Amino acid sequence: MRVVHHPDQASHDPEEVFRTGKFIEQPDRAERYRIFLDIVRQERHEIIEAPLDRPDAIAAIHDPGYVAFLETVHARWAANPDYGPVVIPNVHPTHRMHRKPTELLGELGWYSNSTSCPITEGTWKAVFASAQVAVHGAALLAADPSERIYAMCRPPGHHAYPDLMTGVCYLNNAAIAAHELTRRYGKVAIIDTDVHHCNGTQFIFWERKDVLVASIHVDPRLSAPYYAGHADEIGEGEGKGLNFNQPLPWATRDLAWIAAIEAAIGRIRDFAPGALVVSLGFDAGEHDPVATFKVTESGFGEAGGRLAALGLPTLLVQEGGYLSPSLGHYLRAFLRAFEGKQA
Repeated sequence: MRVVHHPDQASHDPEEVFRTGKFIEQPDRAERYRIFLDIVRQERHEIIEAPLDRPDAIAAIHDPGYVAFLETVHARWAANPDYGPVVIPNVHPTHRMHRKPTELLGELGWYSNSTSCPITEGTWKAVFASAQVAVHGAALLAADPSERIYAMCRPPGHHAYPDLMTGVCYLNNAAIAAHELTRRYGKVAIIDTDVHHCNGTQFIFWERKDVLVASIHVDPRLSAPYYAGHADEIGEGEGKGLNFNQPLPWATRDLAWIAAIEAAIGRIRDFAPGALVVSLGFDAGEHDPVATFKVTESGFGEAGGRLAALGLPTLLVQEGGYLSPSLGHYLRAFLRAFEGKQA
């Protein structure tokens, strides 16, 4: 397997995030990138550094004003001596408010919906690199359908909307890659195994007929992202029937989780795509600090084997999965099974 990464992905590393009325340890630390990289080196995969030369691929999915904001917001923030060291919003529009302000704090709230996306000096550098990792992975797969590519994206992206950062996601890496792949393969399927619903990805492809989105996640009545991910959300217009959500209960274990993946695989077969994007999350793991599902290392291996059996040109795009002693083991189990190796 060829693994794509870029060292700039580690430049975003805020220590804390504001949730539940207090500052808590930020789940998406740069150490995740180093753990993933260490595993793929141990497994002797071919490791490729992505070129940082395709901003146009980001612009195909994301609003240009939003992208320009992400690129410049830290410098604008730092110009205010009374502001803290990390960019965090404190005001947001509701569905009753429809005009974007130009003042920094108002614009920051417009482009975010929570305090879960802190921005530091290195954030834009990291999120741009993460998106370029996905773009280069898609390019490699477009050039050779026999390839199976792991885009080792971090920060993750599946919660990000065209003009909204949320859930530690800034640019939607999987959506950017899937759109690129439609140019080569026509129809593309996305299966998202992260424990949280891919609300940004769902929104982006909601009315498109060329991309199927299938997500297996915790019931949004119980956990973030809360406001999307229900089973009756099936797409609209030309995309009607091409959004397949499977919300599962708290503490879901291997058997039910794998059954949901198999149901998504059935939808993928019916859709008959030319390529597959796997939004690969490990936060469903039993030892993940998110503590939502109880999927085991062997469960992730089973998922890897079943997705590989589809026989499609496949791009793996890293999403969640946070710091625990098991994180690297989850990745190793998935990749080994995906390649047909014994655990």
